[in-house]
Amino acid sequence: MKVALVSPYDYAYPGGVNAHILQLDREFTRLGHGVKILAPSSKSSDLLGMKNLVRLGVPIPVPGNGSVARICLSPWLIPKIKSYLEHENFDVIHLHNPYTPLLPLLVLRFSKSPNVATFHGFHEGNKSYVVRKRLLRNLFARLQGHIAVSPPVRDFMTRYFPADYQVIPNSIDVEHFSTASDPIPEFLDGKCNILFVGRLEKRKGFKYLLQAYSRLKWQNPDIRLLVVGPDTLDRESHQMIGERNLQDVVFVGGVSYKDLPRYYQTAHIFCAPATGKESFGIVLAEAMAARVPIVASDIEGFASVISSSELGILVPPRDYLSLADGLSILIQDPVLRESLGHQGADHVRQYNSDRVAAQVVKVYEAAIDTFESERSVRTPLDTRV
Repeated sequence: MKVALVSPYDYAYPGGVNAHILQLDREFTRLGHGVKILAPSSKSSDLLGMKNLVRLGVPIPVPGNGSVARICLSPWLIPKIKSYLEHENFDVIHLHNPYTPLLPLLVLRFSKSPNVATFHGFHEGNKSYVVRKRLLRNLFARLQGHIAVSPPVRDFMTRYFPADYQVIPNSIDVEHFSTASDPIPEFLDGKCNILFVGRLEKRKGFKYLLQAYSRLKWQNPDIRLLVVGPDTLDRESHQMIGERNLQDVVFVGGVSYKDLPRYYQTAHIFCAPATGKESFGIVLAEAMAARVPIVASDIEGFASVISSSELGILVPPRDYLSLADGLSILIQDPVLRESLGHQGADHVRQYNSDRVAAQVVKVYEAAIDTFESERSVRTPLDTRV
């Protein structure tokens, strides 16, 4: 099967959507499918070591939905996209977040192949979808397969674009994160390491973790906060660290995919204090695979992963006192940490890339059948708009 995986986001920049696409690419390639990744990128395919990356446009940062999306907004790509799609004649085109401007919209508009979409976004009542429904309903009709990464995403999309959504989660390479690797030696000094992994954006809630850590540090001097991820710290958090003279807060910066398991396996506790607008939470699955117990915000996207108290501790979002209490429980109870880590490791296997890819392939096969059925009933004068 010849598959195109389409991302609207800068493929050189880490994020949940691109991480999922990477796992599908690796698994499909292992199964013998031909895969091309269509995405904007701030780096060339050679620099990224991705020979099958088709670089379509240079991304620019666009604020929105509590984050910054690095997307391409160039309409001058139209001739290149039309020519490329006609030349490649894909068996199926898989678009991720297809309503994110501009690349997926253009690919969908000019596709002559069966089209499958995975919806990753959960916006908790974004009114813009009322407008999108009116503008994009014709494009939506061009989709033969519909995937949502979690029940909250399915329920959200159904309100605006009703369809038969298959709930298929984001995938991770469980073995990559579960296989024993060398922890970071300098952090193996007897202190309890609390790990944060993610972009330092407002919706990731890092300031609430910092407030909780500040409260905990007085009572638990032998704790450390490890911060892994790109971007710079906001002014308020900088000020908090200085005014409170917080010690043992280590900003690691961006870490390669290869080295990321070392940080998970250095941690005693993983914390995800996001405030909302999370559709799934790949970092939660990565932590589970590494057997790290989790304290996270009780938001719909995270709750679909941490579905019981045996898998982690959920606390109200934006509540640093509750966050501190949840972290304190695990700091004081290594037996509970071990139990949660063990349960998480068992639970996370459903997100392994081989299982997820198999489910996606079934959607592809059904979409191809639907496409062929649609084509057989068209008259020669029919056009797809």
